[in-house]
Amino acid sequence: MEESGASCSTLELRSVASASRDLLLTALEDLSQEQLKRFRHKLRNASEGRNIPWGRLENADAIDLVERLVEFYGPQGALKVARKSLKNSDVRDVAERLKEQQLQRLGPLTSKQLSLSEYRRKYREHVLHLHAKVKERNARSVKITKRFTKLLIAPENADPEDEVLGSAEEPEPRRARRSNTDTFNRLYRHDEEGQRPLTVVLQGPAGIGKTMAAKKILYDWAAGKLYHHVDFAFFLSCRELLEQKGSRSLADLILDQCPDRCAPVGQMLAQPERLLFILDGADELPPPGPAEAEPCTNPFEATEGWKILGALLSKALLPKALLLVTSRATTPGKLQGHLRSPQLAEVQGFSDKDKKKYFYKFFRDESKAERAYRFVKENETLFTLCFVPFVCWIVCKVLCKQLERDQDLSRISKTTTSVYLLYIVSVLGSEAQANEGQLRKLCRLAREGVLGRRVQFTEKDLERLELLGSNVQLSFLCKKEMPGVLEAEVAYQFMDQSFQEFFAALSYLLEAEGTSEASAGSLGTLLQVDTKLQGHLTLTTRFLFGLLSAERMCDIESHLGCVISGLVKQEALRWVHGQGRSTAAQEGTEDTGGLERADEPEEEDEELNHPLELLYCLYETQEDEFVREALRGLPKLVLERVCFSRMDVTVLSYCVQRCPEGQALQLLSCRLSVVKEKKKKNLVKRLSRGLGGWNSGATHRQFSASPLRPLCEAMMDQHCRLSSLMLSHCKLPDSVCRDLAEALKTAPALTELQLQHNILNDTGLRVLCEGLAWSSCRVQILRVQQPGLQEALHYLVSLLRQSSCLNTLDLSGCQLSGPIVTFLCATLQHGGCSLQTLRLGSMELGEDSLKKLRAVKTAKPGLVITHPGLEDSLEHSEGVSSAL
Repeated sequence: MEESGASCSTLELRSVASASRDLLLTALEDLSQEQLKRFRHKLRNASEGRNIPWGRLENADAIDLVERLVEFYGPQGALKVARKSLKNSDVRDVAERLKEQQLQRLGPLTSKQLSLSEYRRKYREHVLHLHAKVKERNARSVKITKRFTKLLIAPENADPEDEVLGSAEEPEPRRARRSNTDTFNRLYRHDEEGQRPLTVVLQGPAGIGKTMAAKKILYDWAAGKLYHHVDFAFFLSCRELLEQKGSRSLADLILDQCPDRCAPVGQMLAQPERLLFILDGADELPPPGPAEAEPCTNPFEATEGWKILGALLSKALLPKALLLVTSRATTPGKLQGHLRSPQLAEVQGFSDKDKKKYFYKFFRDESKAERAYRFVKENETLFTLCFVPFVCWIVCKVLCKQLERDQDLSRISKTTTSVYLLYIVSVLGSEAQANEGQLRKLCRLAREGVLGRRVQFTEKDLERLELLGSNVQLSFLCKKEMPGVLEAEVAYQFMDQSFQEFFAALSYLLEAEGTSEASAGSLGTLLQVDTKLQGHLTLTTRFLFGLLSAERMCDIESHLGCVISGLVKQEALRWVHGQGRSTAAQEGTEDTGGLERADEPEEEDEELNHPLELLYCLYETQEDEFVREALRGLPKLVLERVCFSRMDVTVLSYCVQRCPEGQALQLLSCRLSVVKEKKKKNLVKRLSRGLGGWNSGATHRQFSASPLRPLCEAMMDQHCRLSSLMLSHCKLPDSVCRDLAEALKTAPALTELQLQHNILNDTGLRVLCEGLAWSSCRVQILRVQQPGLQEALHYLVSLLRQSSCLNTLDLSGCQLSGPIVTFLCATLQHGGCSLQTLRLGSMELGEDSLKKLRAVKTAKPGLVITHPGLEDSLEHSEGVSSAL
């Protein structure tokens, strides 16, 4: 190592900043008041680039000037600017003295020191070399350009009126796009007012590929393909930063990423609008407290990692810098407390086309790739799961081992939990039971980390649990060198955070053997910590439910040699029932005007997705009786403002198919986010369409299957006991109405249908009426609150003559014209009409219409018709009669 005075590469930036401040203050204290005044004026034009605003110089004393200089130009830049300004102020002796003292204390600047533009090129080359390869979990390193498979990325849809619950085409700017250069560039495109977003959040579930996408963005920027307005881009792992000990400044973190210690950090920070910070895993950051300390605003101030991250996100630090943030989709509310006007984009994983590409990239042998892909494609549920890149990788790894051993591929099951468990068994092989003790200790390590929010472990942690050098450590933990104060520190972490969460979930079951009461208690503690399934334990809880299935327990016993107590499952079931009671209690204390409130845009509420996450937990069990018993404690499922993915629909459909008697489902302001694959039209279909297809009538034209078809098919299953369905404030295209109409014909237990304030056209409502008119339809209560649609309402009224089951019709909020009322009154008096209650609230009716309705009430005294005008008339007539 060279001597300390030889080069700036041997100095810590913090020491340089401190020394620079001392040197500047000594120089400025030698100036008279007149000289200091001239010095301030010369600073106004001291640099060819940006200069300190005069408002920050005009009344500054010597101490203030030192801080302004270092903050604006950086330590080395401040000394250079100060010497130049001192010479221009005719105090050359002070300038020379400052130069001599700088040489004595900091040493000479190397003649090879690069300019900012030259260093920019050097840094880009460094990034290209550093990120050219990515380590494939715990396996070999591969080129990022070879391994990266394009993902679907969709910008946030901010206008609820354009939301679609179906397969209709999305507007061009909001459609999910594959993650190519154009898609990445669109993340920071200017809006209609010419403003560029300063913060972009890539959100998505665990393993969806957010980190890989962020690294590919960094690599493409360095290659000159992206963000030409950015001079320097830095990748910061939030998890690693939060776990680092001691205090560091943002300048320190930047310097760590540079190829040498001579980086012109001060000049970089002087132009924050040309900097991009990629903050990976920002959901790990704790939410801001109500009385948080003063935020960090100085990039050279040494402080804790969470303060630096919080200040960057809230724009207290470098407010003009660009941020690219990755976060799990389960914690948007927590992150929102830090962000300022973020642009959200959802990472939706692989399209069907890209799943196939991934398989062929993974398998070197094309015949094996074809065989593996064909098997997964035929397993519909497993194929759906593969939209998550990490799950796709696990499936490929397991299939690869099974193909090498010539084993049966059908061992792979339907859930994420089963795929993870099969991977572990596949890796450990025949030695799984021999490594049982080590596996228990690994699970304990994972559990300690998850509960303590740690993803990195020291050698002492592994030594304490006797894991260092063990088979499970080599198989599931990655070794990583971290920068330390004096030397690099060795840290260990799981090959993926989702694996740590899986092993943490497994720990609760492995500890259950022989100590059932204790384990059940600890399970209760886990579930109570994250009651609403919104925090960092969400995936752990989902894995836990997946491991509770009888099939998974059998796998654990046969492959890992562990016996699981049945009390663990009973504890989980009691917890689910407790969730239902707490939801019911909340609904009892809240205002019931939810539908009216839905007209008004509200901020995203992270609690709204809680019922869907609960359904994911039940789905992971794949145990019909357990799911049915669990849903008995949730008699009303309310899903509000959910953007359904294809997997969400699969999960909901599975649970609906197994719901018990009296189950109600409400979808409020929901939409569907499903990627449409472009397919060539079949020749036969094109010919049949050209020849007229079915019938040329509007109600009989052919509709394509909607993405909600799995839910409709679940409602038609003879084991489904769903009794009530509400669709409110959703946009229902014709394809959804067609599938829903088919479900209404044969749904075995559906007796109530509510369609309230949906965006629905005449054709769609007519199609629904066809289903309701079917002789096997069991709907008894129909509520349609839908303004307009006069033609379709005519068909709805005519339905009353055909349906023998329908006894209650609620048309409150609809607009009934005079002819429609006339037709309604005639239909009500028809012999085939079995209606017992007709509600016509919240609508204006003329006196002639009211007169006709009164006549119907007189003719059919058993029919209840409610309308404010009819009630007033009744009270008036009763009063006159009593007076006479």
